[in-house]
Amino acid sequence: MTTAPQTLRWGHRALEVEIGVGEDGTARLTHLGVPGGTSPERRASRPLPLVEVTAAGHGRGWSGQHLIDTSLGGRLRLRAHEATRDGDWHILTVELHDPETGLVAEVAYRSPDGIPVLRGEVTLRNEGESALHLESVSSLVVGTLADGPEAIDQADLLWAENDWLAECRWQRQPMRVTSPDRSGRVNYGSRRAGFALNGQGTWSSCGRLPMGGLTDRSTGRTRVWQIEHNGGGWHWECGAREEAAYVALFGPTDTHHGWRHPLEPGAEFRTVPVALALAAAPDEAFAALTRYRRVRRRPHDDHQRLPVIFNDYMNCLMGDPTTEKLLPHIDAAAEAGAEYFVIDAGWYDGDNGGWWDTVGAWEPAASRFPGERGIHEVLDRIRERGMVPGLWLEPEMIGLRSPMAKSLPDEAFFRRDGVRVTESGRHHLDLRHPAARAHLDQVVDRLVGEWGVGYLKLDHNIDPGSGTSAHPGETPGAGLLGHNRAHLDWLDGVLDRHPRLVVENCSSGGMRWDDAMLSRLHLQSTSDQQNLQLYAPIAASAPTAVTPEQGAVWAYPQPEDSLDEVAFTMANALLGRIHLSGRIPELGPEARALVHEAVAKYKAIRADLPRAVPSWPLGLPAWDDPWLALALRTPDTTYLTAWRRPGADATAALHLPHLRDTAAVVDVLYPSLSPAVSVWTPGTAELSLTLPTAPSAVLLRISPTDSGAPEPPR
Repeated sequence: MTTAPQTLRWGHRALEVEIGVGEDGTARLTHLGVPGGTSPERRASRPLPLVEVTAAGHGRGWSGQHLIDTSLGGRLRLRAHEATRDGDWHILTVELHDPETGLVAEVAYRSPDGIPVLRGEVTLRNEGESALHLESVSSLVVGTLADGPEAIDQADLLWAENDWLAECRWQRQPMRVTSPDRSGRVNYGSRRAGFALNGQGTWSSCGRLPMGGLTDRSTGRTRVWQIEHNGGGWHWECGAREEAAYVALFGPTDTHHGWRHPLEPGAEFRTVPVALALAAAPDEAFAALTRYRRVRRRPHDDHQRLPVIFNDYMNCLMGDPTTEKLLPHIDAAAEAGAEYFVIDAGWYDGDNGGWWDTVGAWEPAASRFPGERGIHEVLDRIRERGMVPGLWLEPEMIGLRSPMAKSLPDEAFFRRDGVRVTESGRHHLDLRHPAARAHLDQVVDRLVGEWGVGYLKLDHNIDPGSGTSAHPGETPGAGLLGHNRAHLDWLDGVLDRHPRLVVENCSSGGMRWDDAMLSRLHLQSTSDQQNLQLYAPIAASAPTAVTPEQGAVWAYPQPEDSLDEVAFTMANALLGRIHLSGRIPELGPEARALVHEAVAKYKAIRADLPRAVPSWPLGLPAWDDPWLALALRTPDTTYLTAWRRPGADATAALHLPHLRDTAAVVDVLYPSLSPAVSVWTPGTAELSLTLPTAPSAVLLRISPTDSGAPEPPR
């Protein structure tokens, strides 16, 4: 059956989508852009289908390492489509059908009004008579990110390496490195490989962030994407096909994660959601993602209040809290202006030979908190000093020596081949099991509901491998996906019961740094890095992957630090969320004054941060850059933190294109006695900044003025 070709058009004032429907009913994304912009996507000869699916017996038309050009995806035909609205969200649902197998794919595109971000998700339904054994399903396919050999020549791939203590390190590489020009007497449109990244295990961001991008080094035109999944089962690939650049985003797959899913007749399967931002420059793409993340996350007043948090761990008690050690830090934190005080790892560790393999019951150690009231003496002191108490938990972990390892049934844990998974002296809970979930609910309800704890730092410090098999025939990858989704559901339940609770997402620093978690939780631990100079590039890059108001950065002054180093570590956190720590009671008067000043300045500007979007006046930070800079801009004000590390020239030229031809006043906010000298040139949008010593850092405020005259040096 053939019909006349048609074009489906959908979008809003910041985004437009066109889907071409051929005579045979095939539907392909032919254009994705911003209204009024150039549309290079329109020229592609044969874009990819809206969905790519592999299943046992249904592979690809061209073998290789990629998961595109699939037989099932190519057979899907348009059956229906509908455009709807849900508040600020525009929604397009496209229903596709494969007459051969009865597979139905419901493609859901969503986009918040006024924000150039497309969210993609696919639901598969089996309307056939036989089971389909799924091996991969795309969440979003865009077949023409760049069109033509010249566009691919100018395209650079973006991705972020993400290791423990070295998080959020963005890389840039010409696309031609992995998709070289292969022109010859015969031009094959398809390839065997391209550039691909995968997440593995339970850590969604161990190795790399679940993000990527493509940017044109000539025009700046940029697309940045994220996979919104809280486990390591994700895959994205970006390559050249028929002289066009494509990206395909997936959750877990058989090839990369051992994931398979039997789709029985009448059953459904839903992919993990993903999102893609479009903009004229990299900074603008990350700004769009920032706005999108704010729109889609669970509302909480912490996102607006941005209270200052003291945590006793980093470069402080390091997992060895006691009543005696905590009390002076509580007093010092209160005097510095902290509003929350978190007791980190170790509060449950008694005289049993170490806490690592005993966690799980989450009862306070009497030896650490002696006296009639035990840990409640400390919690009460925190409240008496005007702060909200918090505690560290690692909820999914049960140590081998924990009493919970015996009291919970085997089915409540990760298992493979019927045997409990053991990793680094621990078992891992499977939150699909009611006993596992009931145990954690009891713990949280006791700590929050009975003890009055208002903050939980949720950590996750092991990777138990490929996943879990809860029943015969379930692959570990499928079990892991089920647990990941149950984990999110458990978090939703906790926050429903305790709406005032503030929850931090931590996982060996930033090893579970993803938007699935951050759409629910209020802060993201950005790193466990203990070196203040190495923390600077992490802090500067963090807003690429988390909204500024959710990015928790350690500020941990030490008594042996110079005054420049104290200011440096405090400046690391001033455009994010301050996680104050260090040995503040031991600081000298001048150093302590610098800490107090930083907290006061942060409180003076924090109301602006939840509406600010990021940019990078020196480009995305590299790990070894001698100068680093992060700007957060609102319609009225730009805040800028600049860092000079040893080996750098004393002066750097910073570029702020959003202020081009704008007269402005540049004020030094912190430290107030900084010898920084700045000169603003409106015509070139260049800020010349001199910091005489290294290491040193400074927080500036740049405010437009009515005058067109350049500002004098300050």
